[in-house]
Amino acid sequence: MTRGSYSDEEIEAAIDSLSDPAAFGEAQEAIGRAAPRLQVVLAEAMHAGGWFGESHESEMLKASTTPDEDARLKAVRTLLAEEARMGMMVGVAVGWALAEKLEKQGTADGEPPEETEE
Repeated sequence: MTRGSYSDEEIEAAIDSLSDPAAFGEAQEAIGRAAPRLQVVLAEAMHAGGWFGESHESEMLKASTTPDEDARLKAVRTLLAEEARMGMMVGVAVGWALAEKLEKQGTADGEPPEETEE
């Protein structure tokens, strides 16, 4: 059964539990196997969201051709940081959607969703 929303406290507790490096072991293994296909989904989501359209190309050209070296470096760093942040946010959304699909799939197969302890 998929939950529609989580309280701020539930989200904070889950984020806190991720600070344990062991918490990522199984997830890293699964993501490693799925990475090539997930990269395609992420790229499609980023493209659909307009992150790699004309405005991105324009900003990239502007940042890379700024005459002042210090300003150019700052503009390129800023653009890269923005891209990384957006990639992470879209990646989280893709991961969340994937988790919901997997949870629904498990429920549809007659298996109750697994309970996890934090």
